[in-house]
Amino acid sequence: MGISRRVLIRSAAVIGVGSVAGLIPRSAGAAEFTIKLGNNVPDTHPTNVALTKAADRIARETAGRVELRLFPNNALGGDTDMLSQVRSGALEAYMLSPLVSATLVPLAAISGLGFAFKDYDALWAAMDGEVGTLVRGEYAKINLVAMPRIFDNGFRQITTSGRPVHGPADLKGLKIRVPVSPMWTSLFKALGTSPISINFAELYSALQTKLAEAQENPLSIIQVGKLYEVQKYLAYTNHMWDGFWCVMNKARWDALPKELQGVVERNVNLAADEQRKAVRTLNESLQGELESKGMLFNKVDVTPFRDAIARAGFYAEWQGKFGADSWALLEKFTGKLV
Repeated sequence: MGISRRVLIRSAAVIGVGSVAGLIPRSAGAAEFTIKLGNNVPDTHPTNVALTKAADRIARETAGRVELRLFPNNALGGDTDMLSQVRSGALEAYMLSPLVSATLVPLAAISGLGFAFKDYDALWAAMDGEVGTLVRGEYAKINLVAMPRIFDNGFRQITTSGRPVHGPADLKGLKIRVPVSPMWTSLFKALGTSPISINFAELYSALQTKLAEAQENPLSIIQVGKLYEVQKYLAYTNHMWDGFWCVMNKARWDALPKELQGVVERNVNLAADEQRKAVRTLNESLQGELESKGMLFNKVDVTPFRDAIARAGFYAEWQGKFGADSWALLEKFTGKLV
């Protein structure tokens, strides 16, 4: 079996070495390792835009040995489906909300604690530092390898179809869709709503049919998911933050040679940095576009909301679940919560 001189020269140039020793002959265009990566956001979302660039870089830097294949927009099923697939090894990688994974990794939800982080500076200091390291160690216990840099899904806002939200009283009894996550359910019960757990793949139809009256998401998700078509009002609550860990099945990850692991990890981390900038810029620029689609915006004072969940025992409940040490670590970045 031979390799053409043209292919050898191109491969050597891509990997930046002066010889082609060690190249593994294979059919043209066939990757030695394929990483299928699923997520729940559309292909136009900054997450997939950044990951597409990462896939190109990975292919170039590995001379085609590694192919990162993206499956956006719930193409492989909802969040619970993809979580099951990545744990079994049927799927190599998955963009995982820490809150959605909390049924298996309870401590992962600590980054989404209601009204905890005041701004992005505090958030990234925690997630790129000690809090992120703590959470990644918990994923390792269920044989998932989390890349060091978490992707941004933004601070979340509440939207409604029937009435605007100005204070906690406006939430009483509201049927609001939340992701399948104990943290979300706990927070919105503490706020007096009737939360309904629905996967994102079914969210639009649930709002359209009035199964749910309200939902909560960052502006970027509201825009790309066209939720403005089925929601009228948006309240700037910044009630919680959510992101996406890029997690990989440990057995599949371990099958990659160390040098290829380094290329994949470096480029996924770079994609996370690019995506963070794009998501923040997008969220900060979307109000005008969504208003042009008919949405009405209002800002709220978050203090009454935070006081309401504290009175309902929300912080005490989660302090008990996370443990004193983890809670103290979180408060290094958020300030005192209880």
